[in-house]
Amino acid sequence: MKRVLLALVACVLWGATGKAAEPPIKIGAIFAVTGPASFLGAPEAKTAQMLTDQLNAGGGLLGCPVQLILKDSSGSPEKAVSFAKQLIEEERVLAIIGPSTSGETLLIKPICEEAGMLLLSCAAAESIVNPVARFVFKTPQKDSQAAIWIFKTMRDKGITRIGVLSDNSGFGKAGKEQLETLAPEHAIEIVANEIYDKDATDLTDILTKVKGQNVQAIVNWSIVPAQSIVAKNMRQLGFNVPLFQSHGFGNIRYVQQAGRAAEGILFPAGRLLVVHELPDDHPQKNVLMAYKKDYESRYGEEVSTFGGHAYDAMMLVAEAVRRAQSTDRDKVRDALENLTGCVGTAGIFNFSATDHNGLGLDAFEMITVQDGQFRLYRP
Repeated sequence: MKRVLLALVACVLWGATGKAAEPPIKIGAIFAVTGPASFLGAPEAKTAQMLTDQLNAGGGLLGCPVQLILKDSSGSPEKAVSFAKQLIEEERVLAIIGPSTSGETLLIKPICEEAGMLLLSCAAAESIVNPVARFVFKTPQKDSQAAIWIFKTMRDKGITRIGVLSDNSGFGKAGKEQLETLAPEHAIEIVANEIYDKDATDLTDILTKVKGQNVQAIVNWSIVPAQSIVAKNMRQLGFNVPLFQSHGFGNIRYVQQAGRAAEGILFPAGRLLVVHELPDDHPQKNVLMAYKKDYESRYGEEVSTFGGHAYDAMMLVAEAVRRAQSTDRDKVRDALENLTGCVGTAGIFNFSATDHNGLGLDAFEMITVQDGQFRLYRP
């Protein structure tokens, strides 16, 4: 308690004098800035730093400066565990945003819960928030919701027999389980179901096997590099059926790596990727346009949904601190759990004691690739 009071006094002093008498509010971040998952973590890290700078330019939080303590896990669950312990035990941060991947998050979830550390994951697996853990939240949409969007689109296209490919990452495993669970209620039959190594560089053998099952479409649920490889290998094999990807496809670099083979790919995602196609009165448009403009002008590269996940995590922590009017972690946690109507890049967040994701099916759009660009899918 004494530490909290000293921190609040320091905030007041900093707000009055511009000088911090005590360390600022610390927010930890664990992102895969380098390594095979860098397409996720690099834009997340850049976004978090940009928002930290913007918050401090506006006076910080409760008059306190904000300090971002960034750790690069390179997508390694072991590193994520080590960094989480450092941020909790040594840095004593208020909250941790990230990690980038589901596998990392699922390993640090019990560590954060046991320590009473607020965690806002930027990974998608539904098992991050189901079952609910008191201190653990996430910002990407649920993978069950992504699966439902995929199956509904398939039914509209008359597709009933499909092949499923998934990698052996935590994200791939979680997505595979959702597809298997939800397929029957949407009258979808999975006639081929293949798992491959997340670091695979050629999937021709698996795709040849699946092609022999006379499927009407493929769903690939993975992280890099397979999201581009599947599309290229299908084109090389003349495997001309629709390719659906998970909501993890939301970075234009995957399209660029797949080249012409990416044309026509379908995947559910948030509206950030197609913000220019939204009507001016859409409730998310102003937030999405501002983030896109700020990020692209600062870094000279296109925004991705992954950077958006970090945007949402950072701004939700900030809003919870403002609502709590405190840096006490329990009070901030309670404020976060009661946030409703908060407009983010992934959707409009409505948290509750039973929902630590706060997003519904309406947070998604079905998106396709057309002429090398993301476009709203219009049947």
